[in-house]
Amino acid sequence: MLSLEQRIAAFEKLGRFLSQYKEARADEDLQKLNKFFLKEYQTVIKDAELFNHWFSEENLHFALEQWSLALNEEQLQAWVIDYEEEYFSPLGQAKTVAIIMAGNIPLVGLHDLISVLLAGHKALIKPSSDDAKLIPFVLQMLVAIEKDFAHSLSIAENKMENFDAVIATGSNNSSRYFDHYFGKYPHIIRRNRSSVAILEGDESDEELEALGEDIFRYFGLGCRNVSKAYVPKDFDVQRLFKAFYPFEAVGNNNKYGNNYDYNRAIYLMEHVDFLENGFFIIKEDKALHAPVSVLNIERYEDIELVKKDLEQYSDDLQCIVGKAESLDTAVPFGESQKPKLWDYADNVDTLEFLHRL
Repeated sequence: MLSLEQRIAAFEKLGRFLSQYKEARADEDLQKLNKFFLKEYQTVIKDAELFNHWFSEENLHFALEQWSLALNEEQLQAWVIDYEEEYFSPLGQAKTVAIIMAGNIPLVGLHDLISVLLAGHKALIKPSSDDAKLIPFVLQMLVAIEKDFAHSLSIAENKMENFDAVIATGSNNSSRYFDHYFGKYPHIIRRNRSSVAILEGDESDEELEALGEDIFRYFGLGCRNVSKAYVPKDFDVQRLFKAFYPFEAVGNNNKYGNNYDYNRAIYLMEHVDFLENGFFIIKEDKALHAPVSVLNIERYEDIELVKKDLEQYSDDLQCIVGKAESLDTAVPFGESQKPKLWDYADNVDTLEFLHRL
């Protein structure tokens, strides 16, 4: 088995390779890899956009940039330092972990894959049909970087068989299927979650614009995207429209634009009160989740009551965006789609789960 340091070195090299999503960013230290894979990589990025129109060039580049920043030695070492050495060397034979990946945002399943390899197990991967270009290429790159990974990586072309545990991510509907078929195995099954923001009314224009990043990045399709904002009773929502103007280009995406037109038409027909600015809708609604192109807002008088309200939704929340002074666990404005390696989805420690297999 590869040592922990060898695995970390391989992931760090993958991070450097992924940073080359633009030809001008070619890394001279990766000449051997680049000779065989750099042009293919840039072709795969273009193919991913053509294959799935939610994967815009801007969002693809953003996702690849975030992974290149996460997969550096400093971040990787900071991730593993809080775990005992035994977490990265299975006590018995390495287990095969089936990973059923989502495809709502680019490379959303990569963290599970890296976790399994880091823990010394084998990964049997079922990529999402929506992310069918990038994930197979990353697997190819991992083997090119460290050939011993070839014994630990496989893609399930059809039915998934011969595995010991499952990590599955999907919608609430698909999670019921996962529960039925995989419930007898050790498992992590992730369902729909939403993220919210808490505004206090004294946010600067820059902070509100940063909130736009939390809302519009990936067109709002991620579980870490803000879909609801709690705002003070007298908050002027026109401040949000003004702050979000730099994101108007999202309306140029056909899929996003179709969602906006559909939601607007439905609200008009059903006489729902809402405000809109040509590419975005704000409506007062207590629901945590909102459809693409819509932000729900709920007005409040006491922020402490908001915090208590959110406690009852802990199983439905991915993250809360706001000021750290008001909420210890708050993610700063503009940072929700920049998680650290130790920011586990659903707050379930994947390495802890893998260690117990």
